[in-house]
Amino acid sequence: MQGLRNMFRSWSSDARLDGKTVIITGANTGIGKETAIDLAKRGARIIMACRDPEKADAALKEVKDASGNQDVVTNRLDLADSKSIREFAEKINKEEKQVNILINNAGVMVCPYGKTADGFEMQIGVNHMGHFLLTYLLLDLIKRSTPARIINISSMAHQWGTINLEDINSEKNYDKKKAYSQSKLANILFTRSLAKRLEGTGLTAYALHPGVVQTDLWRHLNKAQQAAMWFTKPFTKTSVQGAQTTIYCAVAPELETESGKYYSDCAPAKCSRAAMDDEMAQRLWELSCKILSITWE
Repeated sequence: MQGLRNMFRSWSSDARLDGKTVIITGANTGIGKETAIDLAKRGARIIMACRDPEKADAALKEVKDASGNQDVVTNRLDLADSKSIREFAEKINKEEKQVNILINNAGVMVCPYGKTADGFEMQIGVNHMGHFLLTYLLLDLIKRSTPARIINISSMAHQWGTINLEDINSEKNYDKKKAYSQSKLANILFTRSLAKRLEGTGLTAYALHPGVVQTDLWRHLNKAQQAAMWFTKPFTKTSVQGAQTTIYCAVAPELETESGKYYSDCAPAKCSRAAMDDEMAQRLWELSCKILSITWE
């Protein structure tokens, strides 16, 4: 058990975020909520971007109470609908004078086949396309807030992923695990491409694997898979432990000069060969722009 405890030891830093503004998608539950609590304790203004206003309000009270920070707000954001993403970004661009840290945390995992409002397969649509569009729409504001950071929550599941440019929405053949792995690989490829484009701007980008965490993401697993996860529970992370690498990427001073890398357990980690394919990263970037109808040079 001692080995397990060491593996999950919390990373600690007294770094402050006073006067900084942080946006966290999917902040009403799991590691998103724990990240919000930690960064609020560090003095940041927290914007919790959540799909369900009722759940967001309950989480808002929790974050304020746990952190002692009253400068925490919620805004509605549905990453499965580009109209909602554009409305959210418009509100932020109009009302906020800065955004220093954007944490693209929300996600769906191994869900039954479904489509977003824009016709994307749900996992690639929410996990990649939604955050790609959100980042694009907020980029000018974030650039004006430098030094600033963009953090994309990926997963070790990216290792089993391939990007199918010809059938990005899995319409010909849907395997929920493959679609999830594809979306998580897309997160890392997006981070690499983004970092290249941001060189010299004072804005850095990071991708990370939070660990195998006990969260609501398990809800789409079948009974046998849920039983297997229950047996592995002692080897999984709590939401607090799962949030540590996100917090590390958000505040660690030594990462200020790093960009485009992948992290796990609060340290640089190895990603798959496919995740380092810059040609595929560029092709995915171009396809994402095309199907989202945006021009992002």
